Amino acid sequence: MLKVAMIGCGAIGASVLELLQGDPELVVDRVITAPEARAKTEATVAKWAPAARVIESLVGEEAPDLVVECAGHGAIAQHVVPALERGIPCLVASVGALSAPGLAQMLEQAAQRGGTQVQLLSGAIGGIDALSAARVGGLDAVVYTGRKPPGAWKGTPAESACDLDSLTTAHCIFSGSAEEAARLYPKNANVAATLSLAGLGLKRTQVQLFADPGVTENVHHVEARGAFGSFELTMRGKPLAANPKTSALTVYSVVRALLNRSRALAI
Repeated sequence: MLKVAMIGCGAIGASVLELLQGDPELVVDRVITAPEARAKTEATVAKWAPAARVIESLVGEEAPDLVVECAGHGAIAQHVVPALERGIPCLVASVGALSAPGLAQMLEQAAQRGGTQVQLLSGAIGGIDALSAARVGGLDAVVYTGRKPPGAWKGTPAESACDLDSLTTAHCIFSGSAEEAARLYPKNANVAATLSLAGLGLKRTQVQLFADPGVTENVHHVEARGAFGSFELTMRGKPLAANPKTSALTVYSVVRALLNRSRALAI
């Protein structure tokens, strides 16, 4: 049986625990949480994984078979890097964090020192397998277009680009590189960062972001061209019921990765 330590137990982590309940081939036996979130985490764990222990660090703990990060950007340096250096394989859901200069290299070097691997999860977007395969033959262009309802952009630089409350047609609030998009819209960086890491990198991946009153869901569109040919992908993501700012597919991508690690046959 695969023994998993999960970092974080917010909306994503709790949903993962619920979906994995009773799985015969893997168990989340430890949940790592911040001290200020311990009481809430213990209540969630008691409901969905009563046999798991709630801890604040893996320091001094027996190494699990696998660590999965569901906690947000701050957990990567605090918990994932030390786990990799101990030789523990890790899955990372907060891929947007790797837009920060040097963080992807830090993870890679930690995994090399530990003789293990860190896997970046696809999260809210699909087609990552095709994009990374296309990169082998040579990619010429990758363009990501993201559309959200105007209200979803409140609290971001989009508020200075237009009057979000009075939009009647789609308005482009950003056009530029994935690197710049991640800097200006860090809470929306996961999809663009994932595409960049699978494809042409942050500087060469082009991003357009729209505040669109004509949509009620988060709409992701990817275009890629290269020696392999071309493809286009459009996804309309349903939000996670427990947290409307998170895509439900993000949870499912975590569960899929965990199931693949524990199964004799994986795809």
